[in-house]
Amino acid sequence: MKVIPIHELAAPIRSDATTPIPALGEALLDRRGRSLRDLRISVTDRCNFRCVYCMPRAVFDDSYSFLPRRELLSFEEILRVARRFVERGVRKIRITGGEPLLRKDVSRLIEMLAGLDDVEVTLTTNGVLLPRMARTLKDAGLHRVTVSLDALDDALFRRMNDADYPVERVLEGIAAAHAVGLGPIKVNMVVKRGTNDGDIEAMASHFRHSGHILRFIEFMDVGASNGWKMDEVLPSKDVIDRIARLYPLEAIDPNYSGEVAARWRYQDGAGEIGVISSVTQAFCATCTRIRLSTEGKLYTCLFAQNGHDLRSLLRADADDAQLDAAIGQVWHQREDRYSEIRTAETAALRKIEMSYIGG
Repeated sequence: MKVIPIHELAAPIRSDATTPIPALGEALLDRRGRSLRDLRISVTDRCNFRCVYCMPRAVFDDSYSFLPRRELLSFEEILRVARRFVERGVRKIRITGGEPLLRKDVSRLIEMLAGLDDVEVTLTTNGVLLPRMARTLKDAGLHRVTVSLDALDDALFRRMNDADYPVERVLEGIAAAHAVGLGPIKVNMVVKRGTNDGDIEAMASHFRHSGHILRFIEFMDVGASNGWKMDEVLPSKDVIDRIARLYPLEAIDPNYSGEVAARWRYQDGAGEIGVISSVTQAFCATCTRIRLSTEGKLYTCLFAQNGHDLRSLLRADADDAQLDAAIGQVWHQREDRYSEIRTAETAALRKIEMSYIGG
């Protein structure tokens, strides 16, 4: 299956747009009244895994052309964009990929972003590079990590990552992050019915009493290369029911407005789990996220078909006022609600691949 190059999914931003944009210090809302709070920054389109739901090897093989270094935003460009977003109300920045720890000197970027006022800096990773990088990341100012782990069964996990990485490598990464204080650690399991749903109970049992928060994510139709089918989605309700048969659960309140994971805790005090139900229980109405791709395109939805070219403005010497106007215009005109209107037809649309914009 052909993956459409990222530049073909991007449109230029008009920094001279005439639609009135709230001034700095005023609430910046999209067309559905949603505020801007979370910025996700992809720092590389490369990954050392070939997970079947994200970068299937049949597409992302040895002949696949990744972005050349010159097309990636520099750390200085990323910082400049992030600063404009913080001025507009962003309070959480998440570093993603691809696998973000493959980006050379990524700890330097984290140190730069951690210097922004009143911002939490987090990172999502597959975990295998954490044993040698966790201390450096913590010292740079990283607050927390989220680690992807889709099975405990080693043979199954190797099949899912399709790069022959054993489960133990990821567990070592989680332990390393915990040891340096990058917590509470969230562990994300993407659940595909008929593939890894048999490991749900084992994952729950393993992470009880660990202090880590295990989250189960419904298999989503991100991008156009993962072969998504509705019958491979296991509803989060079924996940909760299966775990509750072993360990009684009770629902708890979200940590903050717009939190995407519904929270549950074990009644015996063994910790909490979460479920992210983008397919069966859409949370578009409270979504506060925007995404900056590896090469400087803004995407207002994980399932977006088109982005907005911010890099061209950066490299045309746009001043801060022009950048702010462009960012404000993109968010102010946002009206995405993909998961609320998902159909077989929309699922088949060509969308930006998750490896360009993170989860």
